[in-house]
Amino acid sequence: MIADNLERIKSELPSGVKLVAVSKFHPLSVLLEAYANGQTVFGENRPQEFASKAVQMPQDVEWHFIGHLQTNKLKLVLPYASVVESIDTEHLLDAVDAWGARNNKVINVLLEVHIGAEESKQGFMPDEVYEILSRAESGSCWPFVDFCGLMGMASHTDDEEAIAGDFARIKALFDECCSRYTGLKDFKQLSIGMSEDWRIALRYGATQVRIGTAIFGAREY
Repeated sequence: MIADNLERIKSELPSGVKLVAVSKFHPLSVLLEAYANGQTVFGENRPQEFASKAVQMPQDVEWHFIGHLQTNKLKLVLPYASVVESIDTEHLLDAVDAWGARNNKVINVLLEVHIGAEESKQGFMPDEVYEILSRAESGSCWPFVDFCGLMGMASHTDDEEAIAGDFARIKALFDECCSRYTGLKDFKQLSIGMSEDWRIALRYGATQVRIGTAIFGAREY
């Protein structure tokens, strides 16, 4: 099943779009099956599960941390993460930079943006994104952070027009950032789209999609 799911999804992804297999709540055996079928990029959203799987999986796996990250859990995530997609507060950004300084490691990050109508969602508003990237480009802040793009989620709804509207707003913000902050040479990634809406996300320029259920089936809690 996993092999078939991966083949089907990858056949629909345009060249250059990265598939992040979201493996949270699934056992290691399932990840190894996906790996055996060519999947080398995985996403986790719980620090302890992330760290446990990272040390057990093959060393060429590219790990994306995609969940809410508390500053007291950085030591579980940052040693293994290829990118932290879910930087959602300046406080967390400061803590990640400080960890990087202590460990002499530059951390790749995406800024999580809050575009949808749901108040419960985390992330930065557009003006906050502009302020952070302006300071980063000036070189005055966060020398141990490499800003690689934006991550966002559409509103939780079955209304495809609403989902498309959310993705359109995230894409517009991303394009504006790329235009304004040309000094941020690695700012190229737009991580939008999950199992339910990744095909819509592709229409709005996703460079990464985060897919779990459509690959692995229902989660094991």
